[in-house]
Amino acid sequence: MIKSVFVANRGEIACRVFRTCRELGIATVAVFSDADAGALHVREADTAVRLPGATPAETYLRGDLLVAAALASGVDAVHPGYGFLSENADFARAVTGAGLTWIGPPPDAIEAMASKTRAKELMGLPPLNLADVTERDLPLLIKASAGGGGRGMRVVRQLTDMEAQLTAARAEALGAFGDGDVFVEPYVEGGRHVEVQILADAHGTVWVLGTRDCSLQRRHQKVIEEAPAPGLRPEMVDELYALAVRAVKATDYRGAGTVEFLVAGAKAHFLEMNTRLQVEHPVTEAVFGLDLVALQLRVAEGDALPPSPPAPRGHAIEARLYAEDPANGWAPQTGTLHQLAVDGARLDAGYADGDTIGVHYDPVIAKVVVHGATRAEAARKLAHALERARVHGPATNRDLLVRSLRHPDFTDGPDHPHSDSATAHQGPRLDTGFYDRNFADVTAPLPGAAHAALAAALADAASRAGRFGGGWRNVPSQPQVKRYGEHEVRYRLTRQGLEADGHPGVRLDTVTPDRVRLEVDGLIREFGVSRYGDGVVYVDTASGCHALTAHPRFTDPSDLVAPGSLLAPMPGVVARVADGVEEGCRVHAGQPLLWLEAMKMEHRISAPVSGTLTALHAAPGRQVEVGALLAVVASEAEEA
Repeated sequence: MIKSVFVANRGEIACRVFRTCRELGIATVAVFSDADAGALHVREADTAVRLPGATPAETYLRGDLLVAAALASGVDAVHPGYGFLSENADFARAVTGAGLTWIGPPPDAIEAMASKTRAKELMGLPPLNLADVTERDLPLLIKASAGGGGRGMRVVRQLTDMEAQLTAARAEALGAFGDGDVFVEPYVEGGRHVEVQILADAHGTVWVLGTRDCSLQRRHQKVIEEAPAPGLRPEMVDELYALAVRAVKATDYRGAGTVEFLVAGAKAHFLEMNTRLQVEHPVTEAVFGLDLVALQLRVAEGDALPPSPPAPRGHAIEARLYAEDPANGWAPQTGTLHQLAVDGARLDAGYADGDTIGVHYDPVIAKVVVHGATRAEAARKLAHALERARVHGPATNRDLLVRSLRHPDFTDGPDHPHSDSATAHQGPRLDTGFYDRNFADVTAPLPGAAHAALAAALADAASRAGRFGGGWRNVPSQPQVKRYGEHEVRYRLTRQGLEADGHPGVRLDTVTPDRVRLEVDGLIREFGVSRYGDGVVYVDTASGCHALTAHPRFTDPSDLVAPGSLLAPMPGVVARVADGVEEGCRVHAGQPLLWLEAMKMEHRISAPVSGTLTALHAAPGRQVEVGALLAVVASEAEEA
């Protein structure tokens, strides 16, 4: 019987495993890098072991150090989480070779499916040979052989782009997974990403725990997942189940795993088998009423599963909350997470209030999960929970999630998985092109920013003055002025009430330093106002949160930058500089100049205008902070 578990991972993954272990009375041990010394998963474990270093390559990817740490902590089992070394057969062998119980599939099964190219061959579906690719094979998808999460993935629509995209994909795959091998396969337009959850024991019992749809993806990263996958014909479901069981039988599999497919029309294309628990496993747990981590532990202890799983019920949807800024090209964000609170939903998070989101790992803050009797009910509940969530800190994709869950392409359609409407495109249009079609709809600015700025100004005045509004005058006077981003608030508080420029008919009901009630068009609206000393004011409303940056009365000259300056949009490491780019060279608008590596992704920095590169402060391997000057491009107009 397992008495203590070492989790060879970090963040939300480790926290999730610890939660089940606590419920089962199993002691827990965390491992952490220098960058994670104060992380939530470290605080939640019974014991923690430090591995010197800050990057994954120095710590979480060092199987030898992890095994040594597990032995030093005195545990009897190792859970790999669902990232880093969870699908590394050599690590699994090292764990069992050290006399520890491995909470995962057999190393041979991991090895058989670890490479997507080998997995396809095992399933009788070998990938394309690069040397044989022609125009007729386009479009193509380049994928990392040893990874996932969108890293090392590129779409190629012209053969002339192939070499550059291969180079970029290999570099990103090498940085993310320590393996630069890639392969190509046909890129299926308009397909659905559907996966099957399986669980197998050592006694020959295999559970097929339904389907999940993970089609809503951006940059090949999953955003919203649900179970069961809606709108699949019964014969398609049967085919997916049969292929999943084939993968299990072919590898003598044990434990939890996921078999992934791309479904287009009436055909299912095998993608890969993930020999681990998936990030989106909570939706399956909700539908089947199971704890998959507890079942992993049970299988690892050698217990037999019941002959069949519980019957599924209802529908579950999960949304991934990312730290990324829609105003800055959706670049990953870092900084302090001041507050994270979501009511009416399951919250799986790797951060708590006051934690810092750093640059070394991916930008996922949390997963928000709900279960409903029907798909429509689950979508409504999740959108409502996200809309009213308090997420104060780095910019996030929260508004995109809410709008996605309410978009007709997502909501219109049946609740029953046996309907054929999805195939006929008369129900929910759940395919990987969802955001290509609807991105403008789901990223429109949140309405009500002007009223939020007015509420922020009134609350600020109340906090400074300690009296009603802080700007009341017995005689006419100049208006109070406060600027938040593009919004300039000008108001007076008179005997007749609030007078605010641009807000006719708006009446002030009550105001305190952290809460304002305004009557707008005859309706009372409440605004929660929060300040944390970083210059950003968070105004929570019933329809979402507005993050407003307060302008200082006077501009600090040191904040001014020269025209054409390229500043680092986030902390990171300069991955590489484009060939031929050096001080004094001519560049054209949009030309890639260099790439930053941050949060397990590469981010391209391009010339903003055509002109001359007058300064280049970036060199491969250089660590830069947000706002650091990378380069300066003098425009042709300046040169004239």
